[in-house]
Amino acid sequence: MANGILIIDKPTDWTSHDVVAKLRGILHEKRIGHAGTLDPMATGVLPVFVGRATRAVEFAAEREKEYLAGLRLGQVTDTQDVTGSTLSTAPVSVTREDVEKILAQFRGDIRQIPPMYSAIKKEGKKLYELARRGQEVERQPRPITIYELELLDQLSPTDYTLRVKCSKGTYVRTLCHDIGQALGCGGTLFSLRRTQSAGFALGQAVTLEQVQAAADPAALLLPVDAYFAGHPALTLTSQRAEKKVRNGNTLSLEAPDGVYRVYGPTGDFLALSRLTQGVLTTIKSFFEV
Repeated sequence: MANGILIIDKPTDWTSHDVVAKLRGILHEKRIGHAGTLDPMATGVLPVFVGRATRAVEFAAEREKEYLAGLRLGQVTDTQDVTGSTLSTAPVSVTREDVEKILAQFRGDIRQIPPMYSAIKKEGKKLYELARRGQEVERQPRPITIYELELLDQLSPTDYTLRVKCSKGTYVRTLCHDIGQALGCGGTLFSLRRTQSAGFALGQAVTLEQVQAAADPAALLLPVDAYFAGHPALTLTSQRAEKKVRNGNTLSLEAPDGVYRVYGPTGDFLALSRLTQGVLTTIKSFFEV
C-alpha cells in the first residue's frame, strides 16, 4: 500500500486535479491529494500526498512558496495572464531600472485584490464562474507577504523574469498585473514555474513520465515523517505507550515542551504530537490502522 509524499514537476496544460487522477491510476491508491493548486499554464513543484500521508496536506498550506514568473509589460488581459483575452495594449517605454525601482513597492506585507478568475467564492459562487458569464463583482483586498522579489533577467523590451517568494494566498499573475499598473503601461503573466512549495524544492521533483516508467513507482515516495523533519523525534519505549498514542489517548512523559515526531518502539512513525507540561497529546496521527 502506497504511503508518502511525491513531489511532481507539473507539466503545462495539466490541472492539479489531472495530476492527481493520473497518479491514482499509476499507484492504484484512491487516497491522493495535493497541496497548493497550480494553474494549467504553470509548471513546477506540486507536492502530492498519497495514502495515509494525505492527513499532512493541511500542514502544507501555511508554508511559503517560490516562483519564477514571466512578466510582460504593455498588455492587460481579463485573466491577468496570457491565456485570457486582451483588454488593452500600450507602448512600453520603461527601462530595466524603472522595473527594478518599482519592485520595492511590492515587497513585504501588502494587500492584493484577488482576480476574478479565481476559485474564491462570493455568495456561494466561485469568482471564475461569474467571470465566465461576463460578471465582475467587488473583491476586498487581502493581506499577503512578498518575502523576496527579484528581477532576474530582461528577455526583450517588454518581457522580464522575476523570482517571487511569497506567502499563501498570493496570486503571482495579479502581482504582475499590479506591477504593470504601477509602471503605467499594464502588465500580464506569460509564464510561471514554481520552484518551492510546502518546504520542497524543484530538485526533489520527478515528472509524471518518470513515475509511470518506474519499476516500482511507490519507491519514489518520500516518507511522510520527512515532511516534519524540522521537529525533534521522540521514540516511545514501551508497547503500552504506543497503544495509548494509537488510541488517541494522552501520555505522561518527561521531556521539554514542544511539537514532536512520535515513533513506536520498532520505529514506526505514529503521529505529530505536542508535549505540554509532561502531557503528550496527538495533533495528527499517521499510522496505518
